[in-house]
Amino acid sequence: MKISSALLILLLAAAWTRSQGLSLRSSKAHCCSKEMSSRRKIPEFKIQGYLETPSTCTYRAVLVQLQKGMVCVDPEKKWFQEYLRKQKKPNSTST
Repeated sequence: MKISSALLILLLAAAWTRSQGLSLRSSKAHCCSKEMSSRRKIPEFKIQGYLETPSTCTYRAVLVQLQKGMVCVDPEKKWFQEYLRKQKKPNSTST
C-alpha cells in the first residue's frame, strides 16, 4: 500500500513538472530575437495573420502566420506598416 501511494505521488510530481516545463517553453516560443527576424518583405497574399509578441519579450516583434509556419518580423519595417494600413482600410467594393 505504501509503495503504490509513493508511486502515485511520484507520477503526479513528474506530470506536474512536465506540464510546467511545457508552459515555460511555449511562452518562450512566442518571443523573437533580432537575429530571428525576417529581413525580406513577405508578399501580402502569403500572410494569413499576425500576432504581436508579449511585452515580456526582450525584443519587440510580430509573429506573422504563413501557410507553413510563423516568421518573426520587425513591426517597424516599412512594408509591414504598409500592410497594417491596408488591413485597417474599409473595403471600398462593398455596397
